Amino acid sequence: MVDGTRVAAVDDVPENGSYLFTAEDAYSRTKELILVRCDDGPGIEAWPNTCTHENQRFDRGSGAAIRDGEIICPKHGSMFDACSGACENGEAVGTALPDVDIAVADGDVFLTDDEYTYLYEGAARDDEDNAEDDDIPSSTSHIGF
Repeated sequence: MVDGTRVAAVDDVPENGSYLFTAEDAYSRTKELILVRCDDGPGIEAWPNTCTHENQRFDRGSGAAIRDGEIICPKHGSMFDACSGACENGEAVGTALPDVDIAVADGDVFLTDDEYTYLYEGAARDDEDNAEDDDIPSSTSHIGF
């Protein structure tokens, strides 16, 4: 038995892409995390869903761009090794994604990191206390249609 919270089945993690989920960190902040395939054991790794260079999301809801085992930042093109999290090019060169501990057992992926509490599958949602902000446009454009 794994000491952790089940996040997904291994089969839910795409070969080229990512599985997005939301957790709460040790400071009660909502954080998006991704699961990606990796050639090293256990075959899946978990990372924060943000580039180390800027607060850019890798997975914006349709899977992170992954090529040749590397997660690609959509803004500047930095590439992070899906197994180690290390970046050897672009604006984020010399950095590495922070570790997120997981375990893979019996075809399932479990979040085992003491710094995170699993909340739900998918992207972080606005809390319901901010429902009055729903009428505010999501664009800064002043053009109306």
